Parts: sequence; structure tokens; C-alpha cells
Amino acid sequence: MIVFDLKCGREHVFEAWFGSSADYEDQRGRGLIQCPMCGDGDVGKAVMAPRLGGKAADEPDTPVPVANAPAPEMKALMAKMAEVQSKMLQDSEWVGRRFADEARAIHHGETGYRTIHGQATRAEAAALKEEGVGVMPLPFPVVPPDQTH
Repeated sequence: MIVFDLKCGREHVFEAWFGSSADYEDQRGRGLIQCPMCGDGDVGKAVMAPRLGGKAADEPDTPVPVANAPAPEMKALMAKMAEVQSKMLQDSEWVGRRFADEARAIHHGETGYRTIHGQATRAEAAALKEEGVGVMPLPFPVVPPDQTH
């Protein structure tokens, strides 16, 4: 795992974990990364300060935190969050690229209420929010049902 400080177009800085730099580039290229504070999809790497050890860090027996080795507590938290998302999606219908249209239809009462999840572009998500449609990005990527083994 690797952690990056990311910054959105509105200057919010947040931390995100990826399996590798290539995973980050792939997710960014597909528009899957959004600011957790405002939902902005205009996200890039923020300037990160290097860890410069003081006198204690120079001693050989002093452990130094490493960015690509998250603490066990962080791993446990991430696993719990993934579990919660999985449980939340159990009763949710995958609508894929039809997400924006389906969410809008539910919001306007054109179809019956149901919980859905799928894919939307940044522009579609922003338009839904402007219309008052309650949507949010999922913290973890979802594999479409037709792409599972």
C-alpha cells in the first residue's frame, strides 16, 4: 500500500491509500477519485513533506513510520470500512452507467424508491448534487457484477 496526499480544485487536502502508484494513476485516469469533503473530481497529488528524522530517528533501534506500511489499526479500519460498504451494497441494485438517469428518476418520483449504485462522471455527479439528488461517492471501487468470477 502507498499513501498520497491529494488536493482537489477547492484546495481541500486529504489522504488516500492505493495499492501502487500505477493504481493511483489508473483510478485518476478513470475519474474514480473524488474529494471526500466536497465531491470535486478535479484531484491531483498535493505537495508532501518528506519525513526528516530528528536525532531519535537516527538511532538504529528507533522505529520510523513508513508510508507504504500502514499501521495495523489503519488496516483494521480500512477493512471495517470495506465491510460496511459491502453490507450497504447487498440490498442495492447495480445500475452501471445508467446511474445518473436512475437516481434522477427516483428523486423525481418517476420510478419507485430503491437503493442503487453505479457509475457517474464528475459532471453527472455535480449535476445531480445541484438538483438536490442525494448521491455520494463510495470510498472503495466496486467491481460490476458482470465482471466478477
